[in-house]
Amino acid sequence: MEFGITFKGFVSPARARNLVRQAEEAGFTHCWFYDSHVLWRECYPAIAMCMEHTKKMKFGPCVTNPNSRDWSVAASLFASLALQSEGRFVVGLGRGDSAMRVMGKKPAPLARVAEFTQKVKAMVRGDEVQYGESPEAVKFPWANGYELPVHIGAYGPMALKTAGEVGDGVILQIAEPALVKWFADQAIAAGKEAGRDMSNFQVIAAAPAFTGDMDKCLEATKWFPAMVGNHVADIVEKYGAHSGLVPESLTAYIEQRKGYDYSKHGQSDNPYLDFITDDIVESFCVLGGIDAHIAKLLELEKAGTTQFNIYLDNGDEERIIADYGNKIIPHFTR
Repeated sequence: MEFGITFKGFVSPARARNLVRQAEEAGFTHCWFYDSHVLWRECYPAIAMCMEHTKKMKFGPCVTNPNSRDWSVAASLFASLALQSEGRFVVGLGRGDSAMRVMGKKPAPLARVAEFTQKVKAMVRGDEVQYGESPEAVKFPWANGYELPVHIGAYGPMALKTAGEVGDGVILQIAEPALVKWFADQAIAAGKEAGRDMSNFQVIAAAPAFTGDMDKCLEATKWFPAMVGNHVADIVEKYGAHSGLVPESLTAYIEQRKGYDYSKHGQSDNPYLDFITDDIVESFCVLGGIDAHIAKLLELEKAGTTQFNIYLDNGDEERIIADYGNKIIPHFTR
């Protein structure tokens, strides 16, 4: 199992440079940035900067979407970053939940997510591509054949199906092993049904991790289940609370949810946290002493997780990276 970290756009440039150098030395293989350009600074200048301060670490948005940028602009940006980093650029892709809704717009439908995946990958590769917003076909004369990995964020059955059919992996914003397996199995089954070789399909579990006293761990990461609940509420609204298409364990905790403030997306001061219980926080995150982290990560690995991606935004970031590098990652890289 590999390990990644994710930054939000308000980490200072100097600190980002220091943290990625520390994380690469500690054994982390990936660094991701939230891509929600209104809530946080544009992530791609930060990615380009961090690439220049690392040698092996891969970078990408977690997640971008099909609606923020013209597709040729997105493809040119991705191909340029892949070229200058010698192949160290990957993409996490979603519908554009916060990026669109904070402006009063709707996220992209899944058919558009699938088409974006296929056509942007083709443009990055150097193929001639026709897409809806461009009357003429687009072909980059400088493209070098890079095969862009695109991992699709998903919870609901249709999104998981899309991830399996067209994605190189699935991003699951949760670290509960049974749920990770439940989601991943659906994506992999959809890919196999579509005739794809799923042997290298990536399953990325993305969630906060915090080491130390459990009370402090819980307080530091309570914001995360609220963000998850926001996505789950969309799925429940579409499919129904007891449809069998969403696990009961995932829907039960949002019954007392009263709303969500997109201006506080993914932040600890979001006002809609009252429905979150300690059990839910502990279930969705990786918390506690070093042994507890190792035990849960082994469960995640057994459930099919190929990368654990830490949402590194709870305080003590340097300490958490050091704890993982010194005491946890070695158990998974022997």
